[in-house]
Amino acid sequence: MTDHATRSDRAGDRYARELERHLDWLDSFTSTALGVLAAASGIYTYLGVRTLLDDPGIWTTFAALAYSIAVSVGIFVFWSYMLRLLPAVRSAASRVGLFLAMVLGCVAIVAMSSWLNAAALAGGAAVETHMATTIQHYQASLERAHSNAVAGQSLSRDVARVRQSFDDLSELEAGGTLSGFSGRGAVFRVLSQKRAELEALEVQLNEVEGPIEATFAQGNNILSQMRGTTVGPGVLSDRTVQFSEDAVVLSGLITQLRQLNPAPLVSRAANDLSEAVVLPELDGSSPEVQLGQSNTITSVLTLVEQRANTLSTAAAEVEALPPPDEAVYAPMSAADAVIVYAGNFIPAWAGAISIDLLPAVLVFIIMVIQSAIRSGRGVHHSDDRMTVGELRAALAAAEVLREYDDEPAPMRPTHAQPPAEAAPPRPVPLRSEVTDDPRAASGKPDVMER
Repeated sequence: MTDHATRSDRAGDRYARELERHLDWLDSFTSTALGVLAAASGIYTYLGVRTLLDDPGIWTTFAALAYSIAVSVGIFVFWSYMLRLLPAVRSAASRVGLFLAMVLGCVAIVAMSSWLNAAALAGGAAVETHMATTIQHYQASLERAHSNAVAGQSLSRDVARVRQSFDDLSELEAGGTLSGFSGRGAVFRVLSQKRAELEALEVQLNEVEGPIEATFAQGNNILSQMRGTTVGPGVLSDRTVQFSEDAVVLSGLITQLRQLNPAPLVSRAANDLSEAVVLPELDGSSPEVQLGQSNTITSVLTLVEQRANTLSTAAAEVEALPPPDEAVYAPMSAADAVIVYAGNFIPAWAGAISIDLLPAVLVFIIMVIQSAIRSGRGVHHSDDRMTVGELRAALAAAEVLREYDDEPAPMRPTHAQPPAEAAPPRPVPLRSEVTDDPRAASGKPDVMER
């Protein structure tokens, strides 16, 4: 059981060492990569800030540059803190605290950098989208104003129908069918009076048809110019100025179409038709004839009131149509447009946010690896990783201890003893002496064999 645990600990330690080697290699260029990301974000932030500042002076450039540098430094420092500290802490409270700090920092980065990066990436396209959306609003407003004006002008057919009815009644009165007395008397004059009013109204309605169509055609031409300005070549700022001028002209044409709508005119004419009646003097030759004329005029006035109510109802229906929307073009900067139309530029927003928040993925990766290293080594382990400086200090300390161990121990005081007699020196045989030992004959010293 102990051997198995020992083998497991050794395997876990090897696993941890392998992961640490990978981390050492990755850490060698992580700071460089983080610096590149921060610098790229700063560049796009600079471009986004330039879209917000109108003055092209040197101080404006300096301000935009200072802001972008501050953003780059802030991003680099923030993610350096997170990469080092969050994976290193072990307690749950510390991790939660640093994680909340990271979330708050991410929100701050998006607020100060990411939306400007999106403005730099898709600001021009967002402004063009704003212009295209404005064109749609203007087109809908122009078509609605034209439709209402045409509906008002179509009331001329109703007026012509009522006018024709009075023409027929005049002919009948001239033949003596209405009042029973032929001729052009008082009844005929009343009918002729209302017929003349309706003829004048009909002429006005027919005359307005031409201006309505001409105004609508001019509005369509301006819409075509605005579409060309939206997608055409050239500097965006110059195109927005031209677009604003065309929008002002088009707004005037839409207002003109609303004024050309003859429905209010028909409504007022219908009220005058029933209320403003000049009664002629009865010119019958006898009281019976005058009585017949009076009765017929009363019937004619009732008919006039009915016809006036019909025209008034038709005019009210036209006036009740939905009015054209108030289309107004408000110039918008690239930074504002990319926020208003954020749904149309999700890829640009994703890229702008990713370049700032990508290091968060690295933080989570290092957290996972650090947890794996701790699990591999277990709870009871010592950190045996040393730097070069620590190794040199350890070798120096070992050398000092070795010198201390080599020093002789202090002599203890003992009783005086007579020195031992020295042994007599061993005679060394001369080379010239004859000996049976071959090594002595060769002149080599006697060496003990081990």
